[in-house]
Amino acid sequence: MRHGKKVNHLGRQTAHRKAMLANMACSLIEHKRINTTVAKAKALKQFVEPLITKSKEDTTHNRRIVMSRLRQKEAVTELFRDVAAKIADRPGGYTRIIKLGNRLGDNADMAMIELVDYNEIYTAGKPEKKATRRSRRGGSKPAAAPAVETQASNEEE
Repeated sequence: MRHGKKVNHLGRQTAHRKAMLANMACSLIEHKRINTTVAKAKALKQFVEPLITKSKEDTTHNRRIVMSRLRQKEAVTELFRDVAAKIADRPGGYTRIIKLGNRLGDNADMAMIELVDYNEIYTAGKPEKKATRRSRRGGSKPAAAPAVETQASNEEE
């Protein structure tokens, strides 16, 4: 049984896996997208998204936590300066995994993982959404009432 075993070990010892994920996260922050296997991309998503959430609030404590996981000063600086400013209003889901097919040599499933807000193809085509929420009950009644009043005022004239 595998109760409570959520970590994908990726066929590596703990220190090697942590170092690999830290290096991949630094590359993702620097280049905004990287190509890797699907399993590594999923593991990287779990690794990097909490760090991006921490970068939204620029405090010394958060910088130290992120620095202890990433281990590269330039990546931490870019994360807190550039990436955090771009994802400030996003409530989560900072990365996207796109499957690319199989690798030629060993037939491994390949994927591209990218930061969502840095892909101009997806973000340019969609208009800005309203931040308001509408309930099911009251949404249609107020819109119909002014239309009846405008018709009645037009008939009087």
